[in-house]
Amino acid sequence: MRAYDRVEELTIMKGIAETLNLCNDMHEMLQAVLEKLLELTHLEAGWIFLVDEEPHYTLIADYGLPPALSREEKAPMCSGDCHCLHRYWNNKLTEPVNIIECKRITEAVKNRRGDTEGISHHATIPLGDGTEFFGMLNVAAPFKEHFSEEELTLMQSVAYQIGTAIKRTRLYHEEQKRAELYEKLNKVVRSINKEEDIPGLCQTTVTKGMAHFGWQAAAMYVKKNHVYIKQASSGGEFSEEIKQVPEKNGESEAIHHITIKDETVGLLHTVSGSRHPFQRRDTEVQQALVRNMALAAESLNLQKERRELLLHEERKRLARDLHDSVNQKLFSLSLTARGVKEMIPNDQQDLREMLEAMLLLSQESQKEMRSLIWQLRPVGIEEGLSAALKKYAVHLGITVDIDMKQVPDWSGNAEETLWRIGQEALNNIKKHTNETTAAVHFYETKTGAGMVLSDCGPGIDDHEDVEARTLGLTSMRERAELAGGSFSIHSVKGRGTEVRVFLPHKGNRKERME
Repeated sequence: MRAYDRVEELTIMKGIAETLNLCNDMHEMLQAVLEKLLELTHLEAGWIFLVDEEPHYTLIADYGLPPALSREEKAPMCSGDCHCLHRYWNNKLTEPVNIIECKRITEAVKNRRGDTEGISHHATIPLGDGTEFFGMLNVAAPFKEHFSEEELTLMQSVAYQIGTAIKRTRLYHEEQKRAELYEKLNKVVRSINKEEDIPGLCQTTVTKGMAHFGWQAAAMYVKKNHVYIKQASSGGEFSEEIKQVPEKNGESEAIHHITIKDETVGLLHTVSGSRHPFQRRDTEVQQALVRNMALAAESLNLQKERRELLLHEERKRLARDLHDSVNQKLFSLSLTARGVKEMIPNDQQDLREMLEAMLLLSQESQKEMRSLIWQLRPVGIEEGLSAALKKYAVHLGITVDIDMKQVPDWSGNAEETLWRIGQEALNNIKKHTNETTAAVHFYETKTGAGMVLSDCGPGIDDHEDVEARTLGLTSMRERAELAGGSFSIHSVKGRGTEVRVFLPHKGNRKERME
């Protein structure tokens, strides 16, 4: 080789190396390198396939294709198969192949689909970095049916550089796409963090997720009593509830568990669609999304607990104010009425009767005020639910028999719920029966704790004040259901009434996404 040719070769090789090292656009990089390689080898045609799982491949670069291969926007090169692709998919193309007769050209000649310009064969060199392969390089020249070992070695050297550059470029684009996805994730997370309740959080996750991540369909489920109930969905048909979570983590569908302190509280079901299957980066971002959803849900629960605490404190303050002001004034009014009555002569009977009515009215008002204070602040509940119910029953003039083998492991919210329901049930006994006794049975199972409060009165059917009774029953039922539990009432005419409440256990005594 002449010194001039050697310098030219080194210059072209330097240009190829610089292009492969500096360029991050796959098509631009491979097109430029292919043209430089053909200039270096004095060949006239070449093309590069990026190859995926059979039967997928892409013509990423080409130069000097004859009309038989470039017709109809290179349709013969973008579809169908050939010998070299079959060898590649069968793991038989690991070294440069000296000569492969081109099936695409053979078919073009056979069907008279254009001029081949004398090209009938090509050499094929796999593109890899030493650990994996990404595609193949094909080169050809008119009437050339043999490539020397020197030519093949040179092209193999360049092919190795191309393979390394392809891997680097793919990693670059992968990281770039991952960064873009995390930027979109930040937008979605900012949106869900603005929501004030669980239904809003679920709906925003679905709508914003589809808008930013391009999901074809999505649904959010919330766990209630061991069943996942659909809260929000879009773009597809989803089951209203899921009892057994299916395994659907793949290229087109994924189900992610939303967990709070190792307890699954919800599900995110996403569908990618056939055109854009989920990649590893998509799965990573979805997993990050459900982690943020769990944090948002836990934050909402903490806010709810804080509001309940503030409400509880406000009720205690109001109870104190009522006790210190209105209740004391009613007591003073009662004493005044009693004293004035004693000062009125017996012959002024009308005035004495008016004072007697005032005295009775003030005493009844004072009694009702104490009941209101009890309802605002359950005096004695800090000593336990049974103690609170007993004290409240004494206030109403009812004796309560408590049956409790052991103290159930109920949460503060559950204890408050049972207290309120028990309080209302005792009020009903006082208002609607002449009974002075009641029985309360507390019990616990593996799934929750319950209360049964019964009396031996005439039963509900014998009462005239049905509307007031119904309001109280509705209030008790709503309290139980808001706590995720169940409420029922059983009454037999002449044989009394039984109120049954059951509240399921909730992990770590914390409110979850329910």
